[in-house]
Amino acid sequence: MFDVFETIAKLAAVHSPAGFETPITEVLTELATPYADEIRVDALGNLIVYRKADAVQDGDYAPKKVMLSAHMDSIGMIVTHIDENGFIRFSNIGGLSPATILNIPVKFANGTRGVVAKDGKVEIKDLKINDLYIDIGAGSKEEAQKYVSVADVAVFASETYRVGQTRIVSPYMDDRIACVVLLKVLESIRDSKNDLYFVFSSQEEVGIRGAKTAAFSIEPDVGLAVDVTSTGDTPDMKVPMECSIGKGAAIKVMDASLICSPKIVRTLESIAKEYEIKHQFEVLQHGGTDAGAIQLARAGAHVGAVSIPTRYIHSPQEMCDEEDVKAACALIGLFVANELEPKTN
Repeated sequence: MFDVFETIAKLAAVHSPAGFETPITEVLTELATPYADEIRVDALGNLIVYRKADAVQDGDYAPKKVMLSAHMDSIGMIVTHIDENGFIRFSNIGGLSPATILNIPVKFANGTRGVVAKDGKVEIKDLKINDLYIDIGAGSKEEAQKYVSVADVAVFASETYRVGQTRIVSPYMDDRIACVVLLKVLESIRDSKNDLYFVFSSQEEVGIRGAKTAAFSIEPDVGLAVDVTSTGDTPDMKVPMECSIGKGAAIKVMDASLICSPKIVRTLESIAKEYEIKHQFEVLQHGGTDAGAIQLARAGAHVGAVSIPTRYIHSPQEMCDEEDVKAACALIGLFVANELEPKTN
């Protein structure tokens, strides 16, 4: 049985920023194989785990193709230049905030570690990525090049740990915690009335790329993205938002990439109420998920999303509540395995 804490710790430690997903693909393949009928990796690097519908169906119900998507890539840093003193300049892979990553530890795929620092003359309020560098302790360019080369990629070198009674802090909760949810749902399904496609998508952090090709190939009737979402429960809240950690799975209504299909929202809400699954609603004013790409694939699909409320997204220390994760697993499992209405407006 997949333990939430142990599994997120395992996945968060894997070095796989967007475009370099092979290591996380290998780990997820090993974990998913015992529960899959078929597994494949497509040209863009999406890991697609297929779980076929149960052979015996009730009445005249025809199995639907249901695509669940959680992106397995992460944000990161890619080396652009090594100066004569051995300091490493870099560019961003995905959304990096210069102030957020200042003075944080990073690691390269070969195990080399360093710290992000800034040019002394630049004020923090004026920071840009080009004002930052990685210090790996080298005294010269030649020494640095023994450990790091141009185009090498670095990720956060933070740990996963518990705080309080039910909360977990980890790097890359976005979106490895949703990968945990997909694994737990895959493990829990006994009899499904639908053909389920668990997609661990690639390159979401650089433009929701993987979900586009996966959805085009699968051509789902129904799509459901699983991702983290921002919260409005911290003192630094700039935009009012009701979503909070500890208040249950977040049923998405809208974000910057889509308006969810009303019937999907209603069905998720109905299941949550019937089975007394703790839930809340999410209206995210900025940002999007794989759901936006799935909705527009081929002739389109009915699409929704279930989110894990998470604080400090795109930082080395993201925080979620384990009870919200479990609520999402229960809600999604009941939704995808049972009868769904046909595709109509």
